[in-house]
Amino acid sequence: MSDLLRAPAEIKYAEELDWLESIDDNPKPFSWRLSPKMVRLFVLGSERADGLDREVPQKWFGDRSFVERSIVTLASDRGLLLIGDPGTGKSWLAELLSAAISRNSTQVVQGTAGTTEDHIKYSWNVSMVIAKGQSRESMIPSPIMTAMETGTIGRFEELTRSTSDVQDALISILSEKYISVPELDSAGGENIVFAQPGFSVIATANSRDRGVNDLSSALKRRFNFVRIPVVTNKKSEAEIVRFRTEELLRRHSIELDVPPTLLDVLLQSFADLRASAAAAGSDDEKLESALSTAEQIGVLEDAVLHSDFFGERALTARTLAASLVGTLARREPEDLAILNKYLHGVVEPRGKEQGGSWPEFLEGGREAIAKLA
Repeated sequence: MSDLLRAPAEIKYAEELDWLESIDDNPKPFSWRLSPKMVRLFVLGSERADGLDREVPQKWFGDRSFVERSIVTLASDRGLLLIGDPGTGKSWLAELLSAAISRNSTQVVQGTAGTTEDHIKYSWNVSMVIAKGQSRESMIPSPIMTAMETGTIGRFEELTRSTSDVQDALISILSEKYISVPELDSAGGENIVFAQPGFSVIATANSRDRGVNDLSSALKRRFNFVRIPVVTNKKSEAEIVRFRTEELLRRHSIELDVPPTLLDVLLQSFADLRASAAAAGSDDEKLESALSTAEQIGVLEDAVLHSDFFGERALTARTLAASLVGTLARREPEDLAILNKYLHGVVEPRGKEQGGSWPEFLEGGREAIAKLA
């Protein structure tokens, strides 16, 4: 795992998954490696009432009902569609569920404008076709087809980014549970790949992509929708940011303290900017950023690394402000004007009233804006 830049969940938590599987005596659907209860426990973490010999850390922070509905859906014959704003943890939840159920979260199709039917069905090894003709051996199965053949979970990221013909190809897979291969001989059923029990699809879609390639009514009927909201509870968001920051520090072997006061400044800043965006009368008065928890983590990650590499190996409010401006200012001059208005209209008076880290945060933000303007 140490040789991987980013280990998938089934490798990262392999020892924990092995242990959970060894103590799991609950009924398991199909070919699932863990029972639904253990899948939920793996994702949401253990509680004292579970009576386990060791603690299982929480890995996804959100409403318990979203996880339970997702697990129930995957045990049925319907696909699961996780939909929400960017940065709400849809892909991370999909990865954790796939790792717990199938011990394989890497059977992924990434939806883009260039995604074709081949990416969700199959393609051909051209050199083998030339040498021996079309056969099962010369066929290259897609991640979705591999999931069908092995009775595991296939993932489809950014479904609404794919064109309508690609989405239509997914309808037959979800409803008929097989893929026809007309190029092969029908004798012996070689031209049909059937899904094995346990196969399902977890798709994700950004609610901000509405109108890009809307899902057809037929495809919507094949999915159960689970809408993942933006985390607005400060306590929950603080837990997520702290969890990701600790992972970052371990991954980079950084020994750097993140003062709780600075974490509070970051959380409050994002809360202020979200409130400002909600009250804005037009898109020009809003930051282009979605102001998601993931972007908040990105700001802190940038600040931590900058402090470790180029600072005094201590996180400061000045560095945090510079990272916030650098991360959120994507349009010039619109975003810079919005951030400047926030610093002068909100941060400056707060610094005078409360003191603490806010005056230094104000100065860091002003300096960063001056450099970019």
